[in-house]
Amino acid sequence: MDASRPPEAVPPPPPPGAPAPPVRPSRARRLAAPALTLAGAVSAFAYVGAVDPNEPGHYPVCPLFRLTGVLCPGCGGLRSAHAFAHGDLATAVGANALAVAGYLVFAAFTALWLVRAVRGGPVPRLAVKPPYWWVLGAAALVFAVVRNFPFGSALAP
Repeated sequence: MDASRPPEAVPPPPPPGAPAPPVRPSRARRLAAPALTLAGAVSAFAYVGAVDPNEPGHYPVCPLFRLTGVLCPGCGGLRSAHAFAHGDLATAVGANALAVAGYLVFAAFTALWLVRAVRGGPVPRLAVKPPYWWVLGAAALVFAVVRNFPFGSALAP
């Protein structure tokens, strides 16, 4: 130790009961959750893209459709995901337009999450107010009802 150099000041410890200063997580830790979420979605799309849901016996039949013959809002979702994975957007929308909208919303949210994780920003939150949830639910209900009538056959898978 050099005698001509003053000792470095050590900050005083925080008072008892005071919150500890926030520790910024590493970039790898910030990227872990969005990267694993993206990896899971890509894996699911890769599986559905490889195993064709149009061939019988690969996936179970929708229980509502099997019991009642009524198409639920999710009917055609696997066929839509298969077409989407192969880049056939027209067929994907024809199989289930609501699912395609969900894929796009998920992709946008995940992209925002990854960008914020790389830049060290806050995790995005889906803070949807209750009236908007009611509108989304009503839209899904209208979608489900319309696709079961002859005039809405374009929305049926």
